[in-house]
Amino acid sequence: MQIFYSSDVSDGKALFSKAESMHCLKVLRMRRGESIKFTDGSGNLYDGVISGEDPSGMTATVMSVSREAGKRAYRLHMAISPLKNEDRLEWFIEKAVETGIDEITPLICSRTEKRRIRRERLEGLILSAMKQSVKCYLPRLNDPVMFSDFIDSTHEGKKIIASCDDAVQRIPITAAFSRGEEVTILIGPEGDFTPEEVARATVSGFTPVHIGPSRLRTETAGIAACCSVYLANI
Repeated sequence: MQIFYSSDVSDGKALFSKAESMHCLKVLRMRRGESIKFTDGSGNLYDGVISGEDPSGMTATVMSVSREAGKRAYRLHMAISPLKNEDRLEWFIEKAVETGIDEITPLICSRTEKRRIRRERLEGLILSAMKQSVKCYLPRLNDPVMFSDFIDSTHEGKKIIASCDDAVQRIPITAAFSRGEEVTILIGPEGDFTPEEVARATVSGFTPVHIGPSRLRTETAGIAACCSVYLANI
């Protein structure tokens, strides 16, 4: 299924961005009167008909709508350290959206080497992955947050911190949450969280976990954690 995205749907009409319009009209060569499916990223899946062929702002008439399309029984918020190699963070974000994630926070830790993100680029990847995987909820990308500020803020549901440190008392990640729960997971940078960070998170109510016996890269650990939650909710 090919779906498009519009953030401007009202009064039975949808207006599309230049990028979406160009893809539909120039790449796919669709025309006025043809049927399309699109989402607003808030859980609504629309059936519509192209009503305007402006490549800078295509319009469509809404014919019907399915509410809460593909809504999951759980909610997942991943706070993950930005990576020195931007391609690896981009890979994580793309696959996390495909698997199923609701919110992503770049987490600035003691050992984080790169503290900035290319927000526009990452938001484009999130949108593309949402459409490619035929999802109707657009995950939220937050601004980078310091580790201490993040763990001191309020988070609903189960709170988890993944650690590679064998000296820390950890449980398997699959034992730290239940089906249908809201989950917040912390994934550290290259070199892992410091012992002080793990201790501070534990005091703040985060459960230390491991993701199996293998030493995983940051982006791989993030995807493994996403898949753990996804598979537990099938």
